[in-house]
Amino acid sequence: MTDRVRVILVDDEAPARSLIREYLGAHSDIGGVAECENGFEAVKRCGELAPDLLFLDVQMPKLTGFEVLELLSPPPPVIFCTAYDEYALRAFEAHAVDYLLKPVGRERLGQALDRFR
Repeated sequence: MTDRVRVILVDDEAPARSLIREYLGAHSDIGGVAECENGFEAVKRCGELAPDLLFLDVQMPKLTGFEVLELLSPPPPVIFCTAYDEYALRAFEAHAVDYLLKPVGRERLGQALDRFR
């Protein structure tokens, strides 16, 4: 991993992406942050950018977060960010670094980044 963590945010809701981007801005080791609004775009951007970390929503149009991971080989480390707690077990079975419930808090996101580091 490089000194600066390359991140891709994948969420179909612009306000959710904006909030996470804002919180990530407080962490000096976070480098470029790309955004995707659906799973198809995420798969393409992961191939182009080879992110160090993926923030991934579960329920999105076109592809779910889990379908995105199935299409990436190997998938980057992932932190799921979703409004639904019922996918947590499946997320950890998919080797998620962490599982954040929306609305994501600044402190909780920091804890997830610590776990990633």
